[in-house]
Formats: sequence, C-alpha cells, structure tokens
Amino acid sequence: MRYIALLRGINVGGNTMIKMAELKAVLEECGFENVVTYINSGNIAFDSDPVQKPARSKGSLATESTLVSTIEQAIESHFNKQIPVMIREQSAITDILAKNPFAGQFESHKEMHVLFLKEDMPAEKLDQLLAAAPDGERYAVIGRELYCHLPKGVIDSLLGKSFLEKKLKLSVTGRNWRTTEKLATL
Repeated sequence: MRYIALLRGINVGGNTMIKMAELKAVLEECGFENVVTYINSGNIAFDSDPVQKPARSKGSLATESTLVSTIEQAIESHFNKQIPVMIREQSAITDILAKNPFAGQFESHKEMHVLFLKEDMPAEKLDQLLAAAPDGERYAVIGRELYCHLPKGVIDSLLGKSFLEKKLKLSVTGRNWRTTEKLATL
C-alpha cells in the first residue's frame, strides 16, 4: 500500500534540519519500499505491505499508528530529533483534494492550505478557531483535515501566528494546495 508521511516543521529552522537523501535512506532501512521525497519540507511517499510489519515496527500490521511510531523512532534514533509525523494513505490525498469545501472559491493555489491533524478536531476547538478567524479567513474540517482559505496569505493569518498549536494545542502539519496536489501523484 502507498502512504504519505508528513513531517512537522523540518527544515524551517536551525534545530530541525534533515537532509531528504538521508531521511530517504533511513526510511529504506526501516523496510519501506519505493521511498520518494518531495521538496525539502518533509513530504515522503513510500510503500509498505499492510500485512507485513516494517522491520522496526512492534505491531503485526503496518497500520497508521505503527507507521508513525516506526518513522518517529527512526528519526529520533538517526537524527536525535523528535519530529511529529502524520500518515495518510496516498489514496486519501485524492479524496482530500476532491472534498475541498472551497473548490472554485479561490483565485490562486497560494490562498489554499490543508492542515493534517493527528486526531479528529474536537468541535469546541473548531468553534474557537472560527470565532478567532479574522474577516476573510475561512476554515472547514473534514475528517482529520483542516482546510484553510487564506486570501491575504499565511503570514498574518491565524495559521501563520501558530494559533492552532499555541492556543488550541493541536498537533498539525500544513501543506499548501500545490504541495497537496503533488502528494497525490508521488
């Protein structure tokens, strides 16, 4: 089965620098196949047989949680960094693209972002986000994805101000629309 691993916050500051070639090699050492990275921000596609466990997995199935655990442990072991990882089946990325509640309502891909959450977003946290959103910013949750339409850009948005992590205490990693589209084809 083909999976996408999304690493949170790598290569955006001095403490989280990881070379993609080294990361690819680490995932191959874990027993993953056809490992491909995309740009320098922690996007990795790989194959893992759902019936067989990865070499370092403790579980009997390559479920999302065992994949997350395997990758996070490998990163900590090889790079001495604790990096949150979100996993989605690659086929789910196509569904995420198709379910965009703001489809046809944005002028540029630069306005659209998807945040991948580790867990479902509690309704009260979505309510807090919607209440805090400045005029023009729009947010919608479908499954474990938070769609963000930011016509004025990311920097001055709630997303750019780390509102979800700092105020709502959510574990997320975001990708712009163009990157999300590319993830479906890796």
